[in-house]
Amino acid sequence: MHRKLLDAAADALRTVLRFEHPADSVLSLYFREHRTLGQDERAFVAESVFGVLRHKRVLDHLTGAGGPRKLLLAWLARFGRADPVALASVVRPAEAQWLVDVRAMGIETLAPAVRAELPDWVWERLVGELSEPGLLALGSALQEPAPLDLRVNTTRTERAAVLRTLREAGMDASPTPYSPIGVRVGGRPALHRHPLFTEGHVEVQDEGSQLIGFLLGPRRHDLVVDFCAGAGGKALMLGAMMNSQGRVYAFDVSPARLSRLKPRLKRSGLSNLHPHLLKNEHDAKVKRLAGKIDRVLVDAPCSGLGTLRRNPDLKWRQSGDAVAEMRVRQAAILSAAATLLKPGGRLVYATCSLLREENEDIADAFAAEHPAFARLCCAKLLQAHQIGLDTGENLRLWPHVHGTDGFFGAIFERVAS
Repeated sequence: MHRKLLDAAADALRTVLRFEHPADSVLSLYFREHRTLGQDERAFVAESVFGVLRHKRVLDHLTGAGGPRKLLLAWLARFGRADPVALASVVRPAEAQWLVDVRAMGIETLAPAVRAELPDWVWERLVGELSEPGLLALGSALQEPAPLDLRVNTTRTERAAVLRTLREAGMDASPTPYSPIGVRVGGRPALHRHPLFTEGHVEVQDEGSQLIGFLLGPRRHDLVVDFCAGAGGKALMLGAMMNSQGRVYAFDVSPARLSRLKPRLKRSGLSNLHPHLLKNEHDAKVKRLAGKIDRVLVDAPCSGLGTLRRNPDLKWRQSGDAVAEMRVRQAAILSAAATLLKPGGRLVYATCSLLREENEDIADAFAAEHPAFARLCCAKLLQAHQIGLDTGENLRLWPHVHGTDGFFGAIFERVAS
């Protein structure tokens, strides 16, 4: 470590802390503008920035809500891997003494929400969901980077073959605990250059996201709609589950998100996936398909709080008011998507949120307002795929319990016209 590298990390952090854009996008732009930084230096900057974002509540306490440099130094002293002697040698003398004090500060008496590194508004909404020890365990899990999960493209290979290939390459690879087509890889290997990835045998996809696909359970010749497909991770899984037969429509309102699906679709070798850009949930394409679809997935736009291991800046970029606005949109999208289904068709509502108001509340309101739809049990449908995971009628995944991102899923079947 050297002084210029500390300055670069503090400079990058200063830009990220404006919270005007996602942290990963800000860092990507920063690195393009600072091309002289080497690979190891970029890794240090990224690790430092994301480390501060994960621990910002405690760091604000330790630094008295100090600026980016103080936050960075406090993170290095308390949570980073910096050697104290080496760190002292590259900071100013006054900072070196201050860091000694920072290391000695206790945090055991801080408010539980601070120790859990969660904003008060998030803590208050989760108090009814988990006990205080459970919330602290959740907070601790969210402070850790997410594991690297892969989904095996079953149209091209089997999980056993993928595990064997990764292990032969010296990687720490193991089956995911729940998904029968998932692989968890330790560390951060450069998988995007590996033939398994470049030839479409695997895709990066959190295990929780994979389980949502099993809830939908498409059959080979079904007509399927992924209503909010984004970059297409779940749509690709659905297409593979159908063995590239039937038809999967990948809908989204964002051309930028759908454009990211194109190279993934090409790698996958699937011929049954069809991306379509919508103007909104009432697009003419939706009306033409009304009553014709066998399976519909609504992976609704949400707060994303279940992905805080990957996107810790969301804690500070989201707000209770934004969630309230999101709920209106979620309900409207779910209602519009439901019109696509034929009798006997299945509808899955999913989010990557931890909040009841985006999850159970939306699903319960839909059930009350749409008597033509009957609620199905997620645990039973997962069991049909030999997945031994029972969180009740709804699927509820917690990072500290299941080792996945936070996910919610509810299933409905259209029982009447």
